[in-house]
Amino acid sequence: MTYATNFARALTPLAIVAAAAPAAAQNADLAKVQAHLRAVDSMSANFTQTDARGRSSAGTLQIKRPGRVRFQYGSGDLLLVADGSRLWFLDYTVGQKSSYALNRTPLGLLLSSNPDVRSAKILPSADPRVITVRASRAAYGTLILVFTRNASAPGGLSLYGWTAIDAQNKRTTVKLSNVRYNVAVPASAFTFRDPKKR
Repeated sequence: MTYATNFARALTPLAIVAAAAPAAAQNADLAKVQAHLRAVDSMSANFTQTDARGRSSAGTLQIKRPGRVRFQYGSGDLLLVADGSRLWFLDYTVGQKSSYALNRTPLGLLLSSNPDVRSAKILPSADPRVITVRASRAAYGTLILVFTRNASAPGGLSLYGWTAIDAQNKRTTVKLSNVRYNVAVPASAFTFRDPKKR
């Protein structure tokens, strides 16, 4: 069974068939997730994103804590950037720009200066190599993080991807590849030019 299959199963509650892990094991896995998140100051990766309508797009991702992320879509027409306080969505095709307070989005946890998953929940997984964590943020949505066990990665885990569920229950799933941790990411990665209205 491939990681991709497990990823899909972990993010589809009706498809999860494994029994819930004992509390001690869940606590140990949460501690590993906490250690991983706190050990990663920056990250770069390729990503494939699937939205609520099943449409896929791909590009590159850069993260620098606290509060900074850049999703550069392959087409060059779309850009998602967090500058430390706000998450900006830029559509250069139609010349539109919108933003949201970063701490009011599901990504707030992933980009926090001091990630805290103690109140998160470990979800059952049919594959012992996979850890799936569900972290809810009240009215701001939910982030479901999927990790694979990897002794050479920070905290013994590698981030495989996530599903962000917003306040309107719309899901966006991101799968990562070619992940590199604690790499140099320039401050310029989190700047952008304003789109021109057409």
